[in-house]
Amino acid sequence: MNLSKLARSIPESPTLKLNEKARTLKEQGKPIINLTVGEPKNKTPQTAVDGVQEMLMKGNIKYSPTAGDLTLKKAIIRYTEENYGKSVSPANIIISSGAKHSLSTLMLTLLDPGDEIILIAPFWVSYPEMAKLAGAKAVVVYPNENFQPELKDIEHAVTKRTKAILINSPNNPSGVIYKEKFIEEITDFCESKNIYLIMDDIYHKLIFDGVKHTSIYKFMSKDIDTSPIILVNGVSKTYGMTGFRVGWTIAAKEVISTMANIQGQTITCVSNLLQAAVEKVLNGSQDCVTDLLKTIEFNRDVVLKGLSKINNIKITRPEGAFYCFPDFSNYSKDSLSLCEFILEKALVLTVPGKEFGAEGHLRISFAGNSSEIEEGINRIWWALDPKAPEEIQIGNRKLIRNWNLKG
Repeated sequence: MNLSKLARSIPESPTLKLNEKARTLKEQGKPIINLTVGEPKNKTPQTAVDGVQEMLMKGNIKYSPTAGDLTLKKAIIRYTEENYGKSVSPANIIISSGAKHSLSTLMLTLLDPGDEIILIAPFWVSYPEMAKLAGAKAVVVYPNENFQPELKDIEHAVTKRTKAILINSPNNPSGVIYKEKFIEEITDFCESKNIYLIMDDIYHKLIFDGVKHTSIYKFMSKDIDTSPIILVNGVSKTYGMTGFRVGWTIAAKEVISTMANIQGQTITCVSNLLQAAVEKVLNGSQDCVTDLLKTIEFNRDVVLKGLSKINNIKITRPEGAFYCFPDFSNYSKDSLSLCEFILEKALVLTVPGKEFGAEGHLRISFAGNSSEIEEGINRIWWALDPKAPEEIQIGNRKLIRNWNLKG
């Protein structure tokens, strides 16, 4: 068919593709363990359920304002004051169909064809494709081996075409939290150079070991309507509400009103039914977040304990989110081939690091069930490490390793 060159240049999301592959294999009866999933397994918070029920009982599920319902905006304002120490107005907020939609609409708003947006590796797989859809170019900065960026690396990547810098901390896929010093320096740099700084803060409450979240607004020296600092957030990760598809952007009024124009010509608005649920969640008890964090942190420790048995891999301890991103390059520098090998031999799905701009690594999610996570890591150990036990039980079959990777 005669499709556009741009559309044909956009690949299928690798993480969604792998999730679909896991579903297909499970339907075939295979004892698959899926360590690719990017969503917690908690139940939907009861406050969200109550919000949906109340709205349905009213029977008034209609169009809402393109930039979002005022009731939800007020909840986001309170949430921002409580979690970021920053007061904003309703005109500084737009509600979109998930943080992913917020980011894609934002890039369409900020970037012209030929513009550049700086990404820090490892980065979320969709960032470069969003930039491509806007006609812009993603420029990747590679930080040190612990995934901690430094301002000097950013400065070297900036050109006259640089329009924006995007940071994500806690980071998907590494779980690393960027140092407060870097957040301060990059904020000051972007304000002084008038370069947009987009903070993808979707994991901001999923932080381990008692570490406190650093608000980017702590270092903002300009008024929100003159500052190039932009915050994107949502309920998918912190509340495990991935199916609700509600996210938001906080930025200068001019940015928000332009995003609303684009949104009005594409999705019209976010469902007021779903907005009502999110409003209830943000204003209600936060025990669901506390409980989820305890589960995720426990799972993080399960992953680290399992990975510690595998010889010749490098592990950066996750400080937040729900991913670990070990370096398996001593076994194979081709992460896609390694993923396929682990799937074939151990029936475990992981995500190749190549998709995140870090070849040789694998992304392992610990968002799921701890017993499955433990078994999945044990299978990987068996498949890769020649010093692991030769026999393993997978499903109803006992398997014997009869191959040797270099390790």
